[in-house]
Amino acid sequence: MVTIQEVDSVEILSLQDNYIDVLAMDNSEVVQRPSLFAQTGDAEGTVSNGPLAEHGFSSFITVSFGGQKKSMLFDFGCSDNGALYNVDLLSIDLAQVDELALSHGHFDHFGGMEQLVQRIGKNSLSLVAHPSVFKDRYVRTPTGLKLDFPAFNKEQVLSMGLSINDTSSPFPMLNGHALFLGEIPRITSFEQGMPNAFCLNDGVECPDSIEDDSSMIFNVKGKGLVVLSGCAHAGIVNTVTHALEVTGASSVYAIMGGFHLSGPYHEQFIEPTISALQAIAPRYIVPAHCTGRKATQAIEQAMPDAFICNMSGTTLRF
Repeated sequence: MVTIQEVDSVEILSLQDNYIDVLAMDNSEVVQRPSLFAQTGDAEGTVSNGPLAEHGFSSFITVSFGGQKKSMLFDFGCSDNGALYNVDLLSIDLAQVDELALSHGHFDHFGGMEQLVQRIGKNSLSLVAHPSVFKDRYVRTPTGLKLDFPAFNKEQVLSMGLSINDTSSPFPMLNGHALFLGEIPRITSFEQGMPNAFCLNDGVECPDSIEDDSSMIFNVKGKGLVVLSGCAHAGIVNTVTHALEVTGASSVYAIMGGFHLSGPYHEQFIEPTISALQAIAPRYIVPAHCTGRKATQAIEQAMPDAFICNMSGTTLRF
């Protein structure tokens, strides 16, 4: 069991996600959407561009505890400048970032890393990730066509001036107030990863189990765990179950991130996933990124009181 220090709150700002709706206007104590309007006078304002959305995920996380705050980045978006564009639009000071973590080694999670790291401007940062993030990866289409994934390698990370903490075990971050979950056991019968994912092992094609998939865990005082996934290739139910076992926590406050239930193959697992999530009974459920339209709609219908729609540029305060 790993001790994770309680926090008074955790704020998760989505620097990148697949969706944006600038007319949502549903701000609350938990949800803060970015404004399109900049006030220029007592009764005047101008309209600005909204945040960019793309098929990628990146989050700027701030934990508050005992009058202190610590910040980190978890994932870095897909394109070179998508997440950074939103940083500038929202006037986010990345100099506050003390630590970095990567959910897994897919291009839609590391694509903007170099630009974000340059903006942070620190020389002593390390990247926490599973050792398998550096695999040579690709997928095969139903017709057998090989589609290579953009490469991610250690030399690339080191060239950014970062050091690497590669771990398959749970790894405390932010002075023990956050936990990189490490490798997640595959327990459920319905969370099977990506059967069309492959990698090279000594030049030989092998199925890619995406064992590097991981998540960030936080423990909000008096509320329970906040679980933040990148894609949850290990399964969001497996992820939450492992988080509870590792931390010894008894309740889950919020589950957020990509649940990877998009596309014809994964849609067959929407119903058992929802049933398991209902049994876990989080106060908030926030499907994002690769969860998919059908799964997101089904989750909202099944868990309307807990559901929050995530978007690029949105801050959620738990």
